[in-house]
Amino acid sequence: MIRKLPSGEYRLYSRKKNPKTGKRRNLGTFSTRAAAVKHEQEIQFFKRQKV
Repeated sequence: MIRKLPSGEYRLYSRKKNPKTGKRRNLGTFSTRAAAVKHEQEIQFFKRQKV
């Protein structure tokens, strides 16, 4: 999930909420939306790697 911050940057959050805190995990802050989308794709690729 990507949200635009008041500063104009984009922050990538986890899709699921943390059950303990009720908030989403910050997965990085990026200057452009394209950079945030690219990083999200890299995370999804890494999660589905076969060992």
